[in-house]
Amino acid sequence: MTNEYRTRICNVLVIGSGGAGLRAAISAHESGCEVLVIGKRIRNDAHTTLAAGGINAALGTVDPDDDWIQHFVDTYQEGYNIGDPKTVEILVKDAPERVHELVDWGAPFARTADGKLDQRYFGAHTHRRTCYAGDYTGRAILNTLVSKVEELRIPIIDMTYVSKLLVNTQNGQKQCFGAVGFDINSGNRTVFLSDSVVLAAGGHTRIWRRSSSRRDENTGDAMRLALHAGCKLADMEMVQFHPTGMVHPESLAGTLVTEAVRGEGGHLVNADGRRFMEDYDSARMELSTRDRVALANYTEIQEGRGTPNNGVFLNISHVEKEIILEKLPRMYRQFMESQMLDISKDPMEVAPTAHYSMGGVVVDAETHSTDVRGLYAAGECTSGVHGANRLGGNSLAEILVFGKIAGEYAAGFSKDLDLQMRNRSIINDALKELDELTSNGEQLARPLQRAVRNIMWNFCGVIRSGEGLEEGLTELMKVKEASKDVDVRPSAEGFSDLALALDLLGSIDSAEATIRSAIARKESRGAHQRSDYKQLDTSENVNYIVELVDGNQSISKTEVEKLPELLQDAMDAYEELSVEGRLLE
Repeated sequence: MTNEYRTRICNVLVIGSGGAGLRAAISAHESGCEVLVIGKRIRNDAHTTLAAGGINAALGTVDPDDDWIQHFVDTYQEGYNIGDPKTVEILVKDAPERVHELVDWGAPFARTADGKLDQRYFGAHTHRRTCYAGDYTGRAILNTLVSKVEELRIPIIDMTYVSKLLVNTQNGQKQCFGAVGFDINSGNRTVFLSDSVVLAAGGHTRIWRRSSSRRDENTGDAMRLALHAGCKLADMEMVQFHPTGMVHPESLAGTLVTEAVRGEGGHLVNADGRRFMEDYDSARMELSTRDRVALANYTEIQEGRGTPNNGVFLNISHVEKEIILEKLPRMYRQFMESQMLDISKDPMEVAPTAHYSMGGVVVDAETHSTDVRGLYAAGECTSGVHGANRLGGNSLAEILVFGKIAGEYAAGFSKDLDLQMRNRSIINDALKELDELTSNGEQLARPLQRAVRNIMWNFCGVIRSGEGLEEGLTELMKVKEASKDVDVRPSAEGFSDLALALDLLGSIDSAEATIRSAIARKESRGAHQRSDYKQLDTSENVNYIVELVDGNQSISKTEVEKLPELLQDAMDAYEELSVEGRLLE
């Protein structure tokens, strides 16, 4: 490889072209800064497009009694009391304004007969507060944001992989001044020099064998970039497993089957023909919470009552076909096109699938700054909002609220600088790392990544144990050693080998952080279920923190901040919700 590269300079560099990144870019631009967005996929194709159900905001258009305090209570309670109170408060207060803003920009949300924004129930929400656009809300939001970015003429560079954040240390203080990336097709390298950076590059759920993320996305690269820049990670053990993902064909294993199928009356049935949720949550049945339904499905499969393809049956054929076509058009099409299965006549086979990273980079609640000066983060790669269980609809609200905040403060950091930081030695080290990765080797990235996914599924999945986690960590360290000898040979087909090698490194780092955190948390709470510690332990109302110390991952823990009196009183008044009329979370 040659050490030649081009330089691009801007005030604010945004890494990630999904909802959080684009909202950050709009905010920084409106603050008067020159902004550049980098995405490793083609615009309009970020993971945001897969969010189907809706976006939460206490608008009160359908249920006038709703307010931000109740939204806080629902979110914090379902997060099992380990979310960051200030972060959650900001989310629920700001969400209504962000939704109205999207409407002003042309988002096609559903409306009531009298023209107001329609809102529907999701599980564990006290009131109807979820705005939606059919079963494609995420795509509608992303398209709206892309149009706004194009209107503002903010440049987006597609198909560019960021390999390293540029961080200089001076007087013990780390400061980010850009990033190094390469074009996945041509291999051309670019040094992106900026005053500040917003990291919005997604989560790490693709590192499980079954995942709702698509191939080559959410591989933990954002966590790796942050960790090696000097940031901390929190709550990495808290990964939400969606109860229903496809199980075949192999290329689509893990692809989401929206819980709206159950919300519209779908039944879960095992291979014996039994509607088994009776054994796990007889009151709520299929409308129980995600963590409980995922646990039920997983248990049925593990105990031998699964389908031929290691799933369970999800049956909605008892519902009229016209209703299915009206309410679930995308699901009907998805199964017809992939399996020639008519869900109005035959049951689907489904199984739990890794769905959402509730942990990630530690950020300041009010600014979304990290421990590295000039480096901000937003979206699924961060921690703070969801605790041990995410409410559906909160993720789309999160990317807008905190994307805006991160972009605004990143712009403010740029404007306050007297001198732009540069360090040629650090740039050269980042380029040298790419040179060292681009070499012949005995290992291939794809099989090693498959090994990581199998390890995470077998030892750190829906149910975990101390013994299994330790075994998983041992196996992961073998893969980590093998990853030092990966074969990377650019060809006429581009530099995807190099991108895969970096994806692998991100997968290994985020997997290690997840397993180490899961070992440390000796209890069962929300998405983290330990077979050897089956009860929730109130002494574990803490966040487990991962950071690099002398190049190795180190685990510590911090106490969750206490609630202000107003919100504590609201929490004390919380009552368990019925499920009548509600979709799931």
